[in-house]
Amino acid sequence: MTEIVVPDASVILKWVLPKHNEPDYERALRLRQLAIQETIIFKVPPLWLYEVGNTLSRDFPKQAKELIELLTMFNLNEVHWTKEWLHQCVYLVQRYKVTFYDAAYHSLAIVEKGTFVTADKQYAKKTRAIGSVETIDNWTHL
Repeated sequence: MTEIVVPDASVILKWVLPKHNEPDYERALRLRQLAIQETIIFKVPPLWLYEVGNTLSRDFPKQAKELIELLTMFNLNEVHWTKEWLHQCVYLVQRYKVTFYDAAYHSLAIVEKGTFVTADKQYAKKTRAIGSVETIDNWTHL
């Protein structure tokens, strides 16, 4: 069975940002390559585009449109909300005092029995006890 991976905006952005500015850039590209080779399956909440679009539009205004279009060409598998996913998300927010945005990715991984991969070490540390989360620098499949 192919492993499900839920990359968040912090990982997705590394696919298009200048590598000299991005820690774990090479690991993020290898993760993307595994999806292209169909070794893993990416699943993301629809909010990924808004988070990525916000960062690119704000920090890279001249290249934002081109970079956003490039990322949408990856055809990330957007999963729509379910009651189970929503309940898990609210639980994570309340239990671990994290943002709903971050919890959306993590709860999707939990519900889909996959792994949430993030560059956000603080989030991963806070929520490690519940499982299904790994930082890009520690994800063992790369």
